Amino acid sequence: MSKELKTGIVAIIVIAIFIWGYNFLKGQNLFDTDTRYFNVEYANIAGLTKSSFVTINGLKVGKIDKIEFNQQPDKMGHLIVRFSVEKDFLFSKNSIVKIYSPSPLSASNLAIIPDYIAENAVSGDTLKGETESSLFTSIGERLDPIQSKLEKVMVSADSLFKNVNNILDLKTQKSLRNSVKNLENTLQEVKKMMFSVNSMIDSTSLDLKESIKNTRLITENFSKVSDTLANANIGGIMRKAEVTLNSANLMLDGINKGQGTIGKLVTDDELYNNIAAMSKELENLLREMKLHPKRFVHFSLFGKKAKAYTPIKEAELEKDANK
Repeated sequence: MSKELKTGIVAIIVIAIFIWGYNFLKGQNLFDTDTRYFNVEYANIAGLTKSSFVTINGLKVGKIDKIEFNQQPDKMGHLIVRFSVEKDFLFSKNSIVKIYSPSPLSASNLAIIPDYIAENAVSGDTLKGETESSLFTSIGERLDPIQSKLEKVMVSADSLFKNVNNILDLKTQKSLRNSVKNLENTLQEVKKMMFSVNSMIDSTSLDLKESIKNTRLITENFSKVSDTLANANIGGIMRKAEVTLNSANLMLDGINKGQGTIGKLVTDDELYNNIAAMSKELENLLREMKLHPKRFVHFSLFGKKAKAYTPIKEAELEKDANK
């Protein structure tokens, strides 16, 4: 082997090592045949650079290889990001590549949100891209509508103050001063009235205290009465009253059924008629004894016979009674 050939071989090896080392320092391994490349398009890359990482579920699997503008007329200004994935992790073409920022002070990175339903993605495919709102972006998005509302409020306030200035002329200002003065006088009158009320309350405080004392005594007496009622065995008294009422009910029920002397007297009409007739006969007998006592008691010193009893009519008895 000639010296020139050896020199050429060494030069080729050095150049190859230099190229490999340069690409290795850029994050590309020329001897790694498992590396796949994918594209994703964004309208705004939000601070993404070539040194940004690519992660799947938080694991670093690659890096950004190239960022260039889209040359299509309908997508002018959009950016195409080319990134590599060195791991053999499979995901579908419907997976989403999202730009995110790990912290407010760090650069943005790419995160692959894998999907496993559709066909697996292969090297060279273009995936769907999204941008995750950072802390400052989210705050800015929320402050923008507030800023617009504040601007409208400031314009309205400015118009309001102009209208107020137009309304508050010298005559209106004088009226307002008079109103304030009248309000001050009113407050003075209210203050005097409150003093009068306080004086009246002070004068009636003794009577109020006495009333409260009497109320307390009434409450204590009522409490004693309540204690007496509580200790009076109301239950026993009620039970005895219930027994007495039951006995009275049984007695009245027996009377209604004609049991006993009182029951027969109440329910037996024949007995009632006999007693009424006997009473009538007794009344006639007593009337006869009163009008003619000699018929019932006879006393004679000479042996004169008593007159025989002859019944008289009722009308004669009444006539004699009226004399």
